[in-house]
Amino acid sequence: MALRREPDFAAERERMVERQLRRRGIADERVLTAMAEIPRELFVPESQRRRAYNDSALPIGHGQTISQPWIVAAIAQALALKRDERVLEIGTGSGYSAAVIARSARELVTIERLEPLGAQAREVLAELGIANVSVRIGDGSQGLPDEAPFDGIAVHATAPMPPPSLLAQLAVSGRLVIPIAGDGADILSVYERTAERFDPATGEGLEATSLGACRFVPLIGREGFGER
Repeated sequence: MALRREPDFAAERERMVERQLRRRGIADERVLTAMAEIPRELFVPESQRRRAYNDSALPIGHGQTISQPWIVAAIAQALALKRDERVLEIGTGSGYSAAVIARSARELVTIERLEPLGAQAREVLAELGIANVSVRIGDGSQGLPDEAPFDGIAVHATAPMPPPSLLAQLAVSGRLVIPIAGDGADILSVYERTAERFDPATGEGLEATSLGACRFVPLIGREGFGER
């Protein structure tokens, strides 16, 4: 009986970067380098490791998923970081997105609602020597107002509109990247705060950009940010 060959994860990372990311418009070299170097296979369960670089989301337990690689790259690129920013992430999940974003930030605080996932993410990040990420356990739907402002906020769950509570925690010129629930699809969206005064209803003080359709699990309810 033939022995089962172990995957060449380094080669799979290289193919992921070239085929899934560069060809689909990811051009930030820091993001591409991070995703070429960070071992995505360590952030998924053992049973999923052979699929770690598939062009899809994968289950990580507790009804949650690790996002498709393009989604992670698109969020990291959309934050437009320059290495000196403080970033807030809502929804740690596996910790993979935090690892990627942290490569371009001074400090990242990430919040996970489910303690087992948060603990596992903290363990893997420590194993990889990623020291500028702080993993918190709790409900991140209202952000961290006592620690604001943040230069970037990344949200890994859909909302019906950009949450005013999170926009208020952005520094001027800061960016909120979040999937917005639509009738036919969820749209990955960027909201840049351009002034001290802002109004989500009119768009005053905000500049909005759509990055394309996406799908996130779990869904934050359309009745109000924070409901699942």
